This record gives sequence, C-alpha cells and structure tokens, in this order.
Amino acid sequence: MSKFVFPPSIGSRPIWGALEPRAGASHLFIADAQGAEAIIDVATPELMKAGHIIFISRGTDYADKLRALAPAQFYEGPSYEASLPRIKRVLSDAKMGLQVYLSGTESLMGQATIEATSAGVPPAAIQTEHRGSTARRMQCVHCKGFTEDVETDPFVCSHCGLNLFVRDHYSRRLAAYQGVCVDAEDPGNVPTPKRIYE
Repeated sequence: MSKFVFPPSIGSRPIWGALEPRAGASHLFIADAQGAEAIIDVATPELMKAGHIIFISRGTDYADKLRALAPAQFYEGPSYEASLPRIKRVLSDAKMGLQVYLSGTESLMGQATIEATSAGVPPAAIQTEHRGSTARRMQCVHCKGFTEDVETDPFVCSHCGLNLFVRDHYSRRLAAYQGVCVDAEDPGNVPTPKRIYE
C-alpha cells in the first residue's frame, strides 16, 4: 500500500483526507502514479457512468486498471503540465454538481486544487487523498523558481543553485513548500543532506 502518515507539523501544511463516493451530477478524478489506487478503492459503477479520469502515470502501470473501471472518459497524460490543458477544459465545461477527486502526490493535489477553485468549484466539492511519493514541490524564496520532486533536505535549487533548507511552510496559492538559503550567513557550511522525513 502506498499510504504515508505525515508527522505533525505547522498550521500551513495541508492535511490530506481520504476519498469517498459522493452524490453528484458528474465526477472528475485526477491522479498521478499511486494515486490510481485511491480511485480504484472509491470507484463504483454509478460514479464511473458519469466519471472522467485524468491520469498521469509517472512510470507506473495503473492505466489498464483504471480503464477497466469503465469511466465515461479516460485520459492518460505524460506529465501534469501536458495534462493541464485537458484539466482546464474539463473544469471550464463543468456544470453545477461536479465532484472532484484528487489523489497522488502533494504537487498534483495542490496544483489541481488551484485549477478547480479558480474554475469556481467550491472547496466542499473537492476531495484529496495522498498516495505514493512524499517528494515536495519547492519554491526558492530567493529566485522564485520551482523545483519538483524534492526528497532531501537541504537541496540545490534547480534555477539559481542556492543550497535551500526544506521548510514545512506551504503556500496554497502556489501549491508549493518554501525553501530558504541554508548557508546565507556562512557560505559553504551546508549540512549533510538527509531524506525529508528521516
């Protein structure tokens, strides 16, 4: 199973829930990698009749299992960025009564939540469930660049090259954690990197 229990943290850090079937006119499922497991766990024939699954495989082999659920529509994309036009289109065409189910990595859920709320989906109609990787989407507070799939603390910013401390502060507006220079006052004095949740 790909569930992870996150340790207690500061108030800005999101708390992810668990998907559950809900009544709705239509159902949009967006998942990446092991997030497919949460869709499989919650899927019912009734949900799938009005269901649209957008899946980013990230090298996993869940696509056939998701197709076997017989959703009304299914799309498999190579990345979140490549799938974004489809996500935006589905949300812009949505009618009242849409239920949104997001599962997988924090990066996917955070970014898809921004898209859904920007399209007018009420927060109460959006569910989330974390599955799989605990890697973080980080924003460097110095150059404002984003680095995906950060698993160690500290890490090197992929844009400006600074050594960044992985903070628990999370920006819902950016769907990213914030990283700050770890050796600003003592250049070169960088702690040995370790996995974020060690």
